[in-house]
Amino acid sequence: MPWSLLVLGDSMVEDAGHLESGTSLGSGSSPASRRSFLGALLSVGGLFVGALLSVPLIRFALFPLLRRTTELKESPVGALTEFSSLTEPVMRTIQIELVDGWRKAISEKAVYVTKDSQGRLRVLTSVCPHLGCTVPWNKEKAQFVCPCHGATFAADGTRVSGPSLRGMDTLETSVQDGQLQVRFQYFRQLVSDKEIIG
Repeated sequence: MPWSLLVLGDSMVEDAGHLESGTSLGSGSSPASRRSFLGALLSVGGLFVGALLSVPLIRFALFPLLRRTTELKESPVGALTEFSSLTEPVMRTIQIELVDGWRKAISEKAVYVTKDSQGRLRVLTSVCPHLGCTVPWNKEKAQFVCPCHGATFAADGTRVSGPSLRGMDTLETSVQDGQLQVRFQYFRQLVSDKEIIG
């Protein structure tokens, strides 16, 4: 009998030791598993807050790249009555607004108003399609002559001779309230086809 009480007493002491340490025999949670859960919860929360804070910074950095470099706006060239009796190309200076990221700049560009073979008005850019020099109208030769490499163009902008692979570039035009409007654009140089680049 004393042995059975002693054995029973030892198991009671072991059970009391488990209860004092804070763990029960039937539950499967331990302090280590609770700590790892809290650590994971803290990590997910930190990632979420970090992602929320990084969105404005990423948008700020990418804004100039995502926005169009140059917005195409029309510029007035002059009244249609000014160009009704053209016999040779007339140079006009237009103001264009360039938007580059956060900056807005207004620049002046020279264009030529001329007539095509059917007598319709057309506006030519003064930029040479060869290497981008400004091409003036030469009254004595009755041609556009590029001062850089000698390319020549007829009064309507068609290529006559020289290193240029195409004629002078025409610009999009429209008429609003009797005013000739032009949309200035830049074109790729050194190619035979007209390609808009900005």
